[in-house]
Amino acid sequence: MNTPPIVSPQKWDAARQQMLVKEKAFTHARDALAAERRRMPWVAVEKTYMFDGPEGKASLLDLFDGRRQLIVYRAFFEPGVHGWPEHACMGCSLGADQVAHLAHLNARDTTLVYASRAPQADIARLKVRMGWNMPWYTITDSFDADFDVDEWHGHNAFIRDGERVFRTYFINSRGDEAMGSTWSYLDMTALGRQETWEDSPEGYPQSRTYKWWNWHDCYVAGAAPDPKWVEVSDAGEAAFRKREG
Repeated sequence: MNTPPIVSPQKWDAARQQMLVKEKAFTHARDALAAERRRMPWVAVEKTYMFDGPEGKASLLDLFDGRRQLIVYRAFFEPGVHGWPEHACMGCSLGADQVAHLAHLNARDTTLVYASRAPQADIARLKVRMGWNMPWYTITDSFDADFDVDEWHGHNAFIRDGERVFRTYFINSRGDEAMGSTWSYLDMTALGRQETWEDSPEGYPQSRTYKWWNWHDCYVAGAAPDPKWVEVSDAGEAAFRKREG
């Protein structure tokens, strides 16, 4: 193994500072890309799609669970997939292991669900075995073919206006590698993270950065931010800005 040079802490810090410039540029570029994504055109979903769920039949609109946005990940778990019936696809399973606690995503009016062609009984068994908690539905029609996930995995983002549903974005292939965090999911949606620093079209919902955060078991819809957390996060932001100069 041809290792990099071994240097003093001072030289290591200097090298890290040089790399940090590039990392910050990458972060800003990613933010700009997400801002462009929020300005992508939408396409209306005109067909009716039905899924099997834990409580019976469910429409695409039902999958929103009353929220404004929906992300559907097409996971391969069905006859013919390597691992069946004990496991889902290895890649899809690795991705499922990365999924953050959904309460934070739900707090931004966004629902994440998984969808496969396996029957619900098999899906329920798999979730228990693997310790997964995301809602997981059975595809019963042409949803996968119509949204580019009949032969390969992918995330489709939707938004609703009342009962009208629109497709807003699609990520697949290596793009799926970055998915799993609350931020990666929100960054692919039409409304984004919904924070005031974001470059979003006029009228998009936005609130102060950090202030909507909460413990995953303490979110209350419509509640004001925890005043102590507001104080702590404000102090943290001020200290960071002072340090950054």
